[in-house]
Amino acid sequence: MKVTLVVCAVVAVALAVPSPDGEHYDSKYDDFDVDTLIENLRLLKSYANCFLGKGSCTAEGASFKKVMPEAVATTCAKCTPKQRILVRKVIKAIQANLSEEWEELKKEYDPEGKYHDALEKFLQASD
Repeated sequence: MKVTLVVCAVVAVALAVPSPDGEHYDSKYDDFDVDTLIENLRLLKSYANCFLGKGSCTAEGASFKKVMPEAVATTCAKCTPKQRILVRKVIKAIQANLSEEWEELKKEYDPEGKYHDALEKFLQASD
């Protein structure tokens, strides 16, 4: 468990473009239906493959993928509180259900394991 994926998004998740204040990602995807995503293993795997460059991306997936490197490196620092909840859900779902993809995502977005401790703290937080 080393990467704030997806997502950061993961799902990244609900991120895409900086907000006008520049401090947070755009709230455009704050109401993204993350529960539908994490309850559908085929859809979740499709998003993971998008993030890995192994499959096509939806418009949302492509947006998440663009900000993923920054979101991982900063442990979702620019995420809104709502986005942080979404990101945690997606990461935990991938860890629990797609272990092979999770390992690939760690290699892709945190090859040196620099973000492991920060990710663990992020996943345990409840802000």
